[in-house]
Amino acid sequence: MAFNPNKCDPIEFAARLIACPSITPIEAGALDLLQKTLEPLGFVCTRLPFEDDRSAPVDNLYARLGTEPPHFCFAGHSDVVPVGDIENWQYEPFSATIENGILYGRGAVDMKGAIAAFIAAVCDYLGEKGKPAGSISLLITGDEEGEAVNGTAKMLKWLEAEGQTIDDCLVGEPTNPQTLGDMIKIGRRGSVNGVVTVHGTQGHVAYPQLADNPIPHLLRLMHALATSPIDEGTEHFQPSHLEVTSFDVGNATSNVIPELAQARFNIRYNDKWTQDTIKDWIETTLAKARGQANMTLDLTHTGDAFLTKTGAFTALISEAVEKVTGRVPQLSTSGGTSDARFIKNYARVAEFGLTSQTMHKIDEQVATDDIKQLAQIYLAILKAYFSQ
Repeated sequence: MAFNPNKCDPIEFAARLIACPSITPIEAGALDLLQKTLEPLGFVCTRLPFEDDRSAPVDNLYARLGTEPPHFCFAGHSDVVPVGDIENWQYEPFSATIENGILYGRGAVDMKGAIAAFIAAVCDYLGEKGKPAGSISLLITGDEEGEAVNGTAKMLKWLEAEGQTIDDCLVGEPTNPQTLGDMIKIGRRGSVNGVVTVHGTQGHVAYPQLADNPIPHLLRLMHALATSPIDEGTEHFQPSHLEVTSFDVGNATSNVIPELAQARFNIRYNDKWTQDTIKDWIETTLAKARGQANMTLDLTHTGDAFLTKTGAFTALISEAVEKVTGRVPQLSTSGGTSDARFIKNYARVAEFGLTSQTMHKIDEQVATDDIKQLAQIYLAILKAYFSQ
């Protein structure tokens, strides 16, 4: 049954989305529900399945109402993370149980509640204003919680090939630390994962002169990375930060010097750096501490730092949040990565969604009043955007 545009109930729709067990990369009916809802409202829906040799096929949905600029896009993801130990859940994770004004279920916060608010806002806007003088679209991927290779990035390339341009985009990721209205994300830190491997020479612990222990070399190298200041932060970003996430030797005996030691690290870096310059900093820091180590370095970048400059777009979102919640939101660049890291290459982008305390947790939950208020905020954004 399609969503009733005359009764825009975001709670009902959020529950129906949560009932779809769309654990990455499984679609599980979530995108089908969105398509069946949007097409009767006049949206042209296109399913965009992508796959590669490294991961399972992923289904995605792009829906657009109108063909003219300005083009406002709601972006998000229908996929969710696994539920963990189901026995630890108060309610079945895909039952979408509501009790005492709380909606429970995997994806309630991240981010099916926000998608339901997208839908409700669009329905209410069309009911009040009719079709906008411009275009509204939804860019919904099924690959945000996975490797993010067959989702938003490829959808944006498809849009570019089709000659479609997004002017402004709002991502519905959970952005508020405690209370709805706390925070809008106007940028994100970049992220790079590194693996440092030191190759030594195996030998007997009693004859170290006949071996080359890689562990002291690796300790020296990782100490240099971990203790060298990267920067002091920038106007909108906190200082860049490195964390050592693993230190492995794989030596099961106590009388053998191992032949290999390996450590992993992650750096979340601010807008002072690009992928190339942070790579140079890592390589230079390791070179200074390398000594005689036979070392290899492998880096994987998952996104550059970016910042959406404050101006009319960010002010419009802030004013809508304040109008509905009475709170003046902080403009922040904190937190992890999101698909906004891809969108920023194509459009102005900001993020605003629900509170983040229970995302990815057992008993993920959201206050139903928060979903209703979020739909009101999105509606206020649409009204302001298309009245400019």
